[in-house]
Amino acid sequence: MAVLTSIPPPVGQAPDRQRRRRRERTTITGLRRSLQRHWTLYLLMVVPLIWFAVFKYIPMSNAVLAFKNFNVIKGIWGSPWVGWQNFELFFHNPVFWTLVKNTFVLSVYTVAASFPIAIILALALNEVRNGLFKRSVQLVTYAPYFISTVVVVSMTILVLSPRLGIVNEGLGFFGVPAVDFLGNPDYFRHIYVWSDVWQTTGYSAVIYLAALSGIDPALHESAKIDGASRLQRIRHVDLPGIMPTAVIILVLAVGNIMAIGFEKAFLFQNPLNLSQSEIIATYVYKTGLLNADFSGATAVGLFNSVINLVLLLMVNTIAKRITGNGLWS
Repeated sequence: MAVLTSIPPPVGQAPDRQRRRRRERTTITGLRRSLQRHWTLYLLMVVPLIWFAVFKYIPMSNAVLAFKNFNVIKGIWGSPWVGWQNFELFFHNPVFWTLVKNTFVLSVYTVAASFPIAIILALALNEVRNGLFKRSVQLVTYAPYFISTVVVVSMTILVLSPRLGIVNEGLGFFGVPAVDFLGNPDYFRHIYVWSDVWQTTGYSAVIYLAALSGIDPALHESAKIDGASRLQRIRHVDLPGIMPTAVIILVLAVGNIMAIGFEKAFLFQNPLNLSQSEIIATYVYKTGLLNADFSGATAVGLFNSVINLVLLLMVNTIAKRITGNGLWS
């Protein structure tokens, strides 16, 4: 008669299972305690999560429209599939490379101008010891961020007007003939970028000032004792202190390099500067809303988002290897 005997588990297998179950129980217990202790904070998260789900993640499913020939009667999911046809039409469009070039150049110019200026302003304000002067400068530089884009564009158009603009009035005082800045495509990028720098530099500087406030004062005291000048302290103490914040902001800025704002470019746009002011965002607006080509506009927008994602991952990887800081570090 055979005797049934239990086969013992391999050596080390039973302890591993016990450790895994113990970790799972510990995790569940910790989550319950956290929910009981901080339930008000979790409750506050509900509304933002619902907002993201309704207005961000659920609409992402409609990106399938880029692969269909949209029919209003049949709807998004009932419209026939056309595969990559909408993308091929965009890639073979004569204005394809012009749109990509204008968008890329304008975005890189904006990042290259606004990124270092905000850091320089923050470092300069951090060295100011006169509280009244510091607060006044902060107010003057931060206030434009709250001005509507439409108002900023209107102000810029008035200032640069060929007949009544203050700039041309000043040029006329020195005998220089009036210049139609917005009618010359060569000036469009400079007008766009530097009006954006004026509007956003103060807000970006506040972020760096917050990072500077977290630097240990003992580091500055030690540098002073060692005989470091103010510039040397900025270089060897302040800049390394704000480097993680600067890297994250730079990575996010480069990740959105092809998603430059539509409003300002469209408002500055006119038939004379169209060769440099026509970007992907304005093309999507004209194609999708004005020409009612919703499938084509969705394809262009999806292409733009994929390029942004690739750039974000590439820059984040490079920044991680060079500085050790990244979005997911």
